[in-house]
Amino acid sequence: MASTVIAVVNQKGGTGKTTVTMNLAAGLARRGRTLVVDGDPQGSAGQWARMASEERPFPASVFVVAGPLQRELRALRKDYDFIVVDCPPTLEGGTVEGALGSADHVLIPVLPSPMDLWGSVRMGRSLEQARAANPSLKPHIVVNQVEVRSALSRAMKHALMEIDIPALEQHLRRRAIYRRAALEGSSVYDLGKPGLAAVDEIDAIIDEVLA
Repeated sequence: MASTVIAVVNQKGGTGKTTVTMNLAAGLARRGRTLVVDGDPQGSAGQWARMASEERPFPASVFVVAGPLQRELRALRKDYDFIVVDCPPTLEGGTVEGALGSADHVLIPVLPSPMDLWGSVRMGRSLEQARAANPSLKPHIVVNQVEVRSALSRAMKHALMEIDIPALEQHLRRRAIYRRAALEGSSVYDLGKPGLAAVDEIDAIIDEVLA
């Protein structure tokens, strides 16, 4: 099986980028050898993994890197089935350019508000440039932290239609279990029955992206 590289990026902070990265990596680790590349200067993915206990280490390896990524990713593809890159909250710089230049997929977490989604217009322009250099790159918007008792509003659905980046059918709901996973350095896959609904969400995203 050829390795798959997934970049997780948004120029705006607070969209759940690292939460998506780490739970996605945990799900992928059940399907093959998986690496998280922590390209964010804040080091959130690395800190997440360090919170894990010795008895239950995080299921994917975490590699912290700063600067251009393209050469590193090319070499790492040989050793892993899946690589998930947690990019810094910016569209500029060698880390993001290298990730988008090497990735097969890019996931863009956005909050369920038209204002947040419209902020992705700039991301769309950057993706156009990235796809000129990497035509196989497939972008996907992931709507994150959807309230349990409310479906996406009509305004949000209209905003999604106005963006050139396709949105995944599967959304991630606002769930306390995602915060618990971060605090424990684990993933929703490790938290038993309370995590099952979140596991279904992550698995559905993986299936949709890899289809």
